[in-house]
Amino acid sequence: MPQVLVVVDAVDGSAPKPALELLTLARRIGSPSAVVFGPDAERAVETLASHGAEHVYLVKDHRMLDHLVVPKVDALEQLTGQIGADLAAVLLTASTEGKEIGARLALRLDAGFISDAVDVNPGQEHAVVATQSAFAASFTVTSAVTAGVPVIAVKPNATTPTAEPAQPAVHEVQVELSPSATAATITAREVRASSGRPELTDASIVVSGGRGLGGGEHFALMERLADLLGAAVGASRAAVDAGWYPHSNQVGQTGKTVSPQLYLAAGISGAIQHRAGMQTSKVIAAVNKDPEAPIFELADFGVVGDLHQVVPALIDEIISRRG
Repeated sequence: MPQVLVVVDAVDGSAPKPALELLTLARRIGSPSAVVFGPDAERAVETLASHGAEHVYLVKDHRMLDHLVVPKVDALEQLTGQIGADLAAVLLTASTEGKEIGARLALRLDAGFISDAVDVNPGQEHAVVATQSAFAASFTVTSAVTAGVPVIAVKPNATTPTAEPAQPAVHEVQVELSPSATAATITAREVRASSGRPELTDASIVVSGGRGLGGGEHFALMERLADLLGAAVGASRAAVDAGWYPHSNQVGQTGKTVSPQLYLAAGISGAIQHRAGMQTSKVIAAVNKDPEAPIFELADFGVVGDLHQVVPALIDEIISRRG
């Protein structure tokens, strides 16, 4: 079977959840392979093998992490050339860096690029068919690359990663960098303080608060619910603009796009700006005291009521069921 190359998006040699999701999708199309960048790349081999990777390519050159984007594009261009006709597709995580790498790689390969896919499947006329949500998720679009090797950036939580142990062939890859690869250098990295919650864009469950909370101090209620569910905390633009919660947690067209298994919106009206960032969630639940709130148009489950009564009742119910 032709290889499907998964680009592992990590700086410490780990294999994050979105990469394991991509390997699960890759198994639908062909033989899953993975490429890991950086001196610690070997750390990811065991996890990738447990999720079906039949080839793991290690690019241990430290310059992959010392410079922005281009070294990885150089490496992928050379690696895809080495794999040659045996390559069916390249899958990346639809992060900011992943989408830039994907677009640059597709240009170099004279191929098509599909961004922000929410599903990937084998096609009949084309090897790979991707599903996208377009125009603020008002339309579902099925797309296929018709020229060159398909390069597809897939949103996190597009599927649930499933284990399928393999014995991968491990290859160390040497790369020649282009003159432009070192033009932009990363001068410092700062590890963000951990909240103990999952990253917003990767989380399987997201609970978000909006203007209806009435003040920043009430986000403690959302944080308590999030901690019980193992969820990330999001916020609407109105809540962020009011200074109630950090901008890094904003969900929406001008914030982050999320696609969790469960999205719970409390006190969020559901304006198009917010909907653009969360409409591809698998299940949407909403709490709002306004029965005409637009959020109810797309919610799978809705409660018309005061969130300050509903959310504490939900918390108590979760605690009581857990004993």
